Amino acid sequence: MRYLLSFSLLFLFTSCYQVERECADFQTGKFYSEIIIDDQVYKSEFIRTKDLQIETYNNKVDSSQVRWINDCEVVFKTINPKSMAEQKDIHLKILVTTDSTYTFEYSYVGDKTKQKGIATKLE
Repeated sequence: MRYLLSFSLLFLFTSCYQVERECADFQTGKFYSEIIIDDQVYKSEFIRTKDLQIETYNNKVDSSQVRWINDCEVVFKTINPKSMAEQKDIHLKILVTTDSTYTFEYSYVGDKTKQKGIATKLE
């Protein structure tokens, strides 16, 4: 009986917990992001409007069309792709937000392998 009561209380408290996601706050602005893949940190800066994202990574500038599916999910389509990989659209989902950061996961559209990262809003 004691086990059932403990389980019920645990379920009650954990089921009420909501992860904060104020995604609309991060749809536009200037950002800095970090992604760790195989113990290597990849850093970039980007400016995002409702329709366009311009990203600088390793002194290379890429531009993508932005299409919001909902407040927390977006699809990027590279403008003028230079390789087969750049022709694939990228799906990004905001998982958690704070006042100035968001944690996200992303993958190529249709790909099950997802990567995670953190972006900080600069402006």
